[in-house]
Amino acid sequence: MEIDYRLAFDLAPVGLALSRQRIMVDCNQVLCEMFGATREQLVGQSFQILYPSADEYERIGERMAPLLGRSGTYSDNRIMKRVGGQSQGETFWCHVTGRALNRDAPHAAGIWSFEDLSSTRTVKAELTPREREVAAFLMDGLTSKQIGKALDISHRTVEVYRARLMRKYQAHSTPDLMQRLLAG
Repeated sequence: MEIDYRLAFDLAPVGLALSRQRIMVDCNQVLCEMFGATREQLVGQSFQILYPSADEYERIGERMAPLLGRSGTYSDNRIMKRVGGQSQGETFWCHVTGRALNRDAPHAAGIWSFEDLSSTRTVKAELTPREREVAAFLMDGLTSKQIGKALDISHRTVEVYRARLMRKYQAHSTPDLMQRLLAG
């Protein structure tokens, strides 16, 4: 029995995109539905249109390049933005996993999967780009020092962002903040 890889790509249960230099060169229907766009609206576009801000797109790209170069893969939970449809502009939590086809040129070509986490984790508070990054790392269980190292900021600055998140989510402790972030 011959396997139809195109059909597998198109019918995968998660959003998939093929990239070259962080430009989408192909995507499946699940990705289109997740971001409220047609294939024609996504193919040929920079992944930047899926991010809440250009700054986040740049920072995450810089952060993932060395990891893609070292292990060939990258994975995180992050807040992304819907492109069109009834939910245009809405932000949502998304699990993103990618593989570089060439570790020596991590952004040259890759395959990416996207899983919409909005059914279990909603975004309720208006967060700044840096607050979104800190929240994503907190959700991964990182300490302030680890987050600071990942974001190239001091752990004290991370604590400032954590305090802002706690205020916005009316959390009384870090575990309480984690629960509120998970619950939305």
